[in-house]
Amino acid sequence: MESHSSSASDTYASSYSNRDPGMNVPVHSQQNLAPLSPYLNFDPVYLPQSQPEFIFPEGASRQRGRFELAFSQIGVSCMAGAAVGGIGGLYNGLRNTTLAGHTGKLRRTQLINSVMKQGSATANTLGVLAVMYSGFGVLLSWGRGSDDELNTLAAATATGVLYKSTAGVKKCGIGGAVGLGLASIYCLWTARDRLQGFQQEYNPAWKR
Repeated sequence: MESHSSSASDTYASSYSNRDPGMNVPVHSQQNLAPLSPYLNFDPVYLPQSQPEFIFPEGASRQRGRFELAFSQIGVSCMAGAAVGGIGGLYNGLRNTTLAGHTGKLRRTQLINSVMKQGSATANTLGVLAVMYSGFGVLLSWGRGSDDELNTLAAATATGVLYKSTAGVKKCGIGGAVGLGLASIYCLWTARDRLQGFQQEYNPAWKR
């Protein structure tokens, strides 16, 4: 009876030894590589290393449109205008108070007034330009059903023309040309990779 129970016990609970080849399972697939998964019977090193993917709603764009970017563009333009105008106001205030011979509290007050006045004026100017540009860009994007460099060029040109519309036809042309030039530089800068690929495709001898 005892021999029968011991044989049954050996059958269901056999002893294991370190010398058993089946026990020598490596912790890593290869030296200095990813560890084997303790839960799944596969080596994670064979999984493809890919970038994280995001799920977008049906029909949604994979990048923010002009309407979403308009808020950040307007805010950045106002802050940049305030910073640039404040620096210019500080310089002009120092020069004017030095020439006028102001000292002490009077000079400090004049400096603060100069910084605030020129900073707010420049911030308002750049903020208005950003609102105009964003508005034209959103309208063109909705009207054409696409968002590309043509919208950027047209929006910048229209912004320059509208901003100088009260100064005469000549000033309107100058404003539109300035807007078109700045937009062209921006488009060339953002599309430099595509331009290089285009040049390599039609001119294989060209090297970067």
